[in-house]
Amino acid sequence: RIKTTLVRAKAVRKHVDHMIELGKRGDLHARRQALGWVYDKDLVHSLFEAAPERYGERNGGYTRVLRTMPRQGDNAKMAVIELV
Repeated sequence: RIKTTLVRAKAVRKHVDHMIELGKRGDLHARRQALGWVYDKDLVHSLFEAAPERYGERNGGYTRVLRTMPRQGDNAKMAVIELV
């Protein structure tokens, strides 16, 4: 779970879903595409191990954005993004 602004949560959702789709595919080309975006080899390796087991039957919608109370100070809309 990550607490951030609503706009950032909606923007990062697209990239997280794409990385999980690459992890589900699991071939060499998908792994190299993921390494082009995320530079940590261990993180990509753990993503490719866990994604097919956790999201094998799901066809999208891997993240959930929950709205929370506005931030005090500048009244920005806040949200929590989490993996389903």
